[in-house]
Amino acid sequence: MAVHEIRIDRALTLGEEPATGHNRWHPDIRPIVRCEPGDEVVMETRDAFDGQLGPGATLKTVAAPDLDVVHPLTGPVYVEGAQPGDLLEIEIVEIVPDSYGYTVQVPGFGFLRDVFTEPFMVRWHLGDGFALSPDLPGVRIPGAPFMGTIGLSPGHRSMARITARELAALERGGFVLPPSADGAVPRDPAIANHGLRTIPPREQAGNVDIKQLVAGTRLFVPVDTPGALFSAGDAHFAQGDGEACGTAIEMAATLRVRFAVHPNEAGVREPHFSGVQDAPPRSYYATTGMSVSRDGEVAAEDLTVAARNALLSMIDHLGTRGWSAQQAYAICSVAVDLKVSQLVDVPSFLVSALLPEDIFTT
Repeated sequence: MAVHEIRIDRALTLGEEPATGHNRWHPDIRPIVRCEPGDEVVMETRDAFDGQLGPGATLKTVAAPDLDVVHPLTGPVYVEGAQPGDLLEIEIVEIVPDSYGYTVQVPGFGFLRDVFTEPFMVRWHLGDGFALSPDLPGVRIPGAPFMGTIGLSPGHRSMARITARELAALERGGFVLPPSADGAVPRDPAIANHGLRTIPPREQAGNVDIKQLVAGTRLFVPVDTPGALFSAGDAHFAQGDGEACGTAIEMAATLRVRFAVHPNEAGVREPHFSGVQDAPPRSYYATTGMSVSRDGEVAAEDLTVAARNALLSMIDHLGTRGWSAQQAYAICSVAVDLKVSQLVDVPSFLVSALLPEDIFTT
């Protein structure tokens, strides 16, 4: 097993060190490293706002941050042998937090953006497994670090399809950030003018904000382009399901991952994941659903569509394990937990459906 490293200078923005990553999804972005299945890759990552909201940031910055540079991702990583139609298994080995984090309320963003219209900021000290802040005295948040944005590049055909459906949602009045070259990395116009923004989750994952993706979890994502082209960033020290105000405890971090390729097994529409829940420890398998109908139309900020998709994907998954659709539906009703992973990554909310494995006796 080889270990590959992508190191960054966090004193520099991604725009100042563009060889370390990107902030758009596009299949023509050149990989930084290549690895074999089974290798480990260590990736240093920047925070979601690319350094704009450090300890010295003011509410003036919070009121009008540059959203064009969100999210700086480290990568891509090319996984040898991964081809469209395969399933990439991403084992999250370790996530090491930085010592500083922040939570902000940006006017015009967040689930309750119509209610909370003023900027607000909490600066956190991260250490010894907890987050503490003088801005929230008497509060101590236990750490459960995960990557808010983690995934693969879509291929050219998928990128065109996704762009079309999101522009259609924008025309219907949905909250959508369309492709824009402003602040884009790479700056190559062929990529910058067409690359997908990193704000919403999509079929190849991305900004999923699933708080269960901690160390020890395995994420399964359908491969859509040769080499899979894996990237990650937007680390969170802790987050409540939903990420209601639009940010978690945002931080820089160091991610260690390991990959496995499952040939011709990408029979899933959205990412799946598996891991162990605490208190008491229970192994689980999970499916996800986004606010995109099964005929490919974006239902902007529609939690019902996301929940239906997560549930339908779980029923499909249980079908692969030998259960009829109605048996699977009953299992979902008595044992599966629907988690609102995020309500803020416009235009697509994301729901996760968690199936405890210990319910099965054979």
